[in-house]
Amino acid sequence: MKLIVGLGNPGPEYEQTPHNLGFLVVDLLAEQAGVAVNNRRCRALTGKARIAGHEVLLAKPETFMNLSGNAVRELVAERQSKEEFDPRKDLIVIHDELAFPLGTLRIKERGSAGGHNGVESVISAVGQEFIRVRLGIAPDHPLRDGAEYVLTAWKKKDLPLVGEMLDRAADAVTAILVDGVVATMNRFHRRDEAVDENE
Repeated sequence: MKLIVGLGNPGPEYEQTPHNLGFLVVDLLAEQAGVAVNNRRCRALTGKARIAGHEVLLAKPETFMNLSGNAVRELVAERQSKEEFDPRKDLIVIHDELAFPLGTLRIKERGSAGGHNGVESVISAVGQEFIRVRLGIAPDHPLRDGAEYVLTAWKKKDLPLVGEMLDRAADAVTAILVDGVVATMNRFHRRDEAVDENE
C-alpha cells in the first residue's frame, strides 16, 4: 500500500491558503475515489482508497506544518509493522513550493527541503529519499514576507490557476501509481520551464 501525505495546517482558517495545497490535493483524490479522510490515526486524518487499481492510504497530518514529520514517522512505522513498506518508493508527499511560479508542478525523488519547514520535518523523520509532488505558489510580484504570504488566503484572481494545478497534481499522483516516477516526470515537467531539479 502506498502512503500519500498532503502537507498543510489543520483548521478552517488555513484551508484556502497556499501552504495547504497538499491537504487540498488529498481532499481531491479522496473525492475522486469516493472516500472520506476522517479517520484519526498516527496524529493525522486518514482514509483508505483505491486509486487506479492501487490501494493507498491518504493522510493529512494534524501536527501543523512544521511538525509534519512526527505524523509521517508514525504512519510509516505503522505501515512497516503490517507490510513491506519502503518510503523511498511507497511514500508520496504533496506540498507547496515558494521557489516555483504559481501553477508550476514538479516531481522529484530525493533532495533537501529547500527551505520548506514541513518537508524538513519529514526529512528528519524518514530521510531525504521519498517522492515529492511540488506545487508552485510564488506570485508574479516580489514578496516582502513569504511566511505571511503562505498563510494568507488566495486572491480571487488566482483561484482558476490554483484549481487547474490541483487537478494536475491529482492526475500526477495517479500517474505515479500507474506509470512510475520517471514516466510521470517526463509527462508533467514542461520543457519550457527552466527549473533546477537539484534545488
